[in-house]
Amino acid sequence: MKKVILVTGGAGFIGSHLIEKLVVNPDHQVFSLDNYFTGNVKNHIAGAEYIKGETKDIDALIKQKPDIVYHLGEYSRVLTSFDDLDLVWRLNIEGTFKVLEFCRQNKIRLIYASSSTKFGEFDDATKDAKNETPYAYFKSTNTELVNNYGEWFGLDYAITYFYNVYGGREIREGRYATVVGILTQKFLDHQPLTVVTPGTQKRAFTHVDDTVEGIILVGEKGQGDGYSIGAEKEYSILELAEMFGGKIEMLPARRGDRQRSKIDQSKMTALGWRAKRDVAEYIEEIKKKGSLTKVENFVKI
Repeated sequence: MKKVILVTGGAGFIGSHLIEKLVVNPDHQVFSLDNYFTGNVKNHIAGAEYIKGETKDIDALIKQKPDIVYHLGEYSRVLTSFDDLDLVWRLNIEGTFKVLEFCRQNKIRLIYASSSTKFGEFDDATKDAKNETPYAYFKSTNTELVNNYGEWFGLDYAITYFYNVYGGREIREGRYATVVGILTQKFLDHQPLTVVTPGTQKRAFTHVDDTVEGIILVGEKGQGDGYSIGAEKEYSILELAEMFGGKIEMLPARRGDRQRSKIDQSKMTALGWRAKRDVAEYIEEIKKKGSLTKVENFVKI
């Protein structure tokens, strides 16, 4: 009998890569539940079944009982969460509560993708990272709720933490673009690279392939909280822009922008995981591809 796997947010950036890895196994039957807020039909992977809808309606939409749910389908941007409060509440509070109830009532294993924002550090030591943005607050609250469901109801679960994921299919333009995605697109379009002041904010940029390998490993062997899936080496946003080269445009500082996020990789190390890829190498690949594109265009002319 096949193992039935549900990925919420399966048409999104990370979710699509997760599904791409999962469907390779012939013993897996993979479903996606996505509302296509930031997901895209272009991210659909052959071999998976796609269901359109919100996680708050999971009980009505999912007819086949999964063995495991990878819950990635939440609002996932920090600084824009101030402007999208109703949306953050619906997707991250209502939706996740319904996912928890769905898993509890059907005795389904849950892998919850939390956020490293709760481990954020600021220049002002009095600031509490989990309360600095609506996104960080709701994600941190959900983490507590998942842990409590384990205590209250014996829910079989594990919680992962993502650290600035980058790679293919990332969003490169618009309000919900990622940092690496924005810089990549600006570079390819020969535009100034935009960096939010002060530029010294450090991030553990982690390739999507490493992230997916980590979350699958946690799905197979993890139990409980504390699985931080992040690269060991950190880079500042300004360092990242300088790797691309060219003109840099400094943008005003933004409320809720943390200086860095602490990372404890001990539980992932115990599972045998470590990040294999470095964002500096990824940027070099982007630059080479950009140069090749210029040459091809020149030849065509």
